[in-house]
Amino acid sequence: MTINRRKLMTTTAAVAVAAPFVLRVTRANAAEFTMKFANNSPVTHPLVIRAGEAIEKIKKETDGKVEIQMFPNNQLGSDTDMLSQLRSGAIEFFTLSGLILSTLVPAASINGVGFAWSGYDKVWPAMDGELGTHVRAQIAKAGLVAQEQMWDNGYRQMTSSTKPITGPDDLKGFKIRVPPSPLWTSMFKAFDASPASINFSEVYSALQTKVVEGQENPLAIINTAKLYEVQKFLSKTNHMWDGFWFLANGKAWNGIPENLRTIISKNLNEAGRKQREDIFALNATLEKELAGKGLAFNDVNQTAFRDKLSAAGFYKEWKGKYGDEAWALLEKYAGKIS
Repeated sequence: MTINRRKLMTTTAAVAVAAPFVLRVTRANAAEFTMKFANNSPVTHPLVIRAGEAIEKIKKETDGKVEIQMFPNNQLGSDTDMLSQLRSGAIEFFTLSGLILSTLVPAASINGVGFAWSGYDKVWPAMDGELGTHVRAQIAKAGLVAQEQMWDNGYRQMTSSTKPITGPDDLKGFKIRVPPSPLWTSMFKAFDASPASINFSEVYSALQTKVVEGQENPLAIINTAKLYEVQKFLSKTNHMWDGFWFLANGKAWNGIPENLRTIISKNLNEAGRKQREDIFALNATLEKELAGKGLAFNDVNQTAFRDKLSAAGFYKEWKGKYGDEAWALLEKYAGKIS
């Protein structure tokens, strides 16, 4: 797929003033359902661009009955703030990493098991297949609705302001920012690092003020959030694959007529598939771009990291937490992990 770089770097995200959750039934020719969608992605990120396109299509195909206002780039607060807002109904839609969602739905972090995935040829069949179905069922029990297609965040890479990370020994005592998720904290503790849970909205300042030495994120986030300005080294660890669930408040979703829900889902899932292609295409060019902005890249031996996790009991611990059924589904697609 050919990506229009100008389009990716220039977008106008819909911005409106936050208000309490409502499903508005109004006068003729006005939106019957006015809803809010929040996310943590910078406005130049493919998630925001593709979601904006979907929002316009939804409005057109519902003849203006559904209007979704978008609040990108943590405008409505941190990930944990917005998850609380989604659950209370203050916002109707939210895109969130499954690993952070795991604070509410433990099974949602299973796609992020360290060094589990060898490539997208394993990831997408799993998340579009039985593993994704299993996770969505657990999400539904929490009163939320996840759209069928998971959006891509990408393979996560480690960065540092002090030294290159070439092997697991380099992580000993290393102060690294991790999102507020038990799986992340557990993995970096298994490496004998010093993980600090910090919401994404505070990552740049935490790196800038040296509260932490490093962080880990996909290339697209490192670029759009300008983390290269406060980091010197990037290790191509591909240590986790991370994606975004497109979530809806269950009560709000079920309050929309089925014919309109069908249109919303169709367009959100279609946009999600396009966003996956965007991320894949961007990753092919971002290494060169980020190197040009001053990041020094290095490859690593993934086997050494994985062996360290096995020796520390990381895989055994998380197999026990997810349960045999979920772990079997993970290994069905990813291959034997432990």
